[in-house]
Amino acid sequence: MVGVAACHPEFSIKNFTSNEALFAASFKEYQRHKWDNAVTGFEKLTTDLPPRDTLLPLSYWYLASAHAHANEFLLAAQSYSRILESFPDDSLAAPAGLEAARSYARLWRRPQLDPVYGETAIASYNTLIGLYPSSPVVKTAEREIADLENRLAIKDFEAGDYYFRRKAYDSGIIYFKDVLQKFGTTPTARLAEMRLVESYKAIKYPDAADHCATLRARFPQDREVEKVCQGVPVVAIKPDSAPPTPVGSKPPAR
Repeated sequence: MVGVAACHPEFSIKNFTSNEALFAASFKEYQRHKWDNAVTGFEKLTTDLPPRDTLLPLSYWYLASAHAHANEFLLAAQSYSRILESFPDDSLAAPAGLEAARSYARLWRRPQLDPVYGETAIASYNTLIGLYPSSPVVKTAEREIADLENRLAIKDFEAGDYYFRRKAYDSGIIYFKDVLQKFGTTPTARLAEMRLVESYKAIKYPDAADHCATLRARFPQDREVEKVCQGVPVVAIKPDSAPPTPVGSKPPAR
C-alpha cells in the first residue's frame, strides 16, 4: 500500500513553481477525470494569471468544465460566464455562453420544480444569441430554448390539469391560457388548447367554438382534436387570433 501511494502522490499546487507547470499538471488531472484536483489547479490559475495571459480564458474553461463534470452546475455556469464577460472577443466566448446556459438548464431537472434556473438558462441563451448572432452555436441555442420553453409549458399545463381533473375549471383555464399566450409554438400548446375546449364545454361557455376553429385549422387530420371538438359548432377562424404554427421539441444537441 505504501508503494502504491508513492507511485501516485497527492496533487498539490505547492509543487509547481510556474503557472505553465501548474496548467499542464491541472490539465493532466482533468484528463484523468480527477475533477477536484483539476478545480483546485485551474481555480488557482484564474487568480494568479495576469489579465492578458492566453492561459487565463483556457483556465476558466477547464475550471468550468471540471465543475460541470462534478455536477457542480452553478459553479460551472459562473465560470463559463466569466469568459463571456472578461474575454468577449476570444474564440471561447460563444461556446462558453452556450455552456453557461446549459449549466443553468441542468439545475432545473424536472418541470415540476421551481423554474427559476430554467428561466435563467433561457435568458442566458438569448444573451448569447444577441451578442453573437452569426456564431455557429446559435442554431443549437435556439433548439435548446425551444426545449426549455416546452418544459415551462408542461409545468403550466400540469398545474391547469390538476384543477381540470378536480372540476375547478375556472382555475384551470387560467393556466391553459397562459400556455397559449407564453408558449404558443410549443407542442404542449395543442394539449392546452384541447383542455380549454373541454373546460369551456363543461361550463357551457361559447369560447369553445373559437378554440375548436383554431385546432381544426392547425390539426385537420388529428383524431384527438376531432373527438374533443365533437358537437362544437364550426365557426370561421379569426385571422388576428390564430396562434403560430407549433414546432417540434428536440433534445439539446451536443
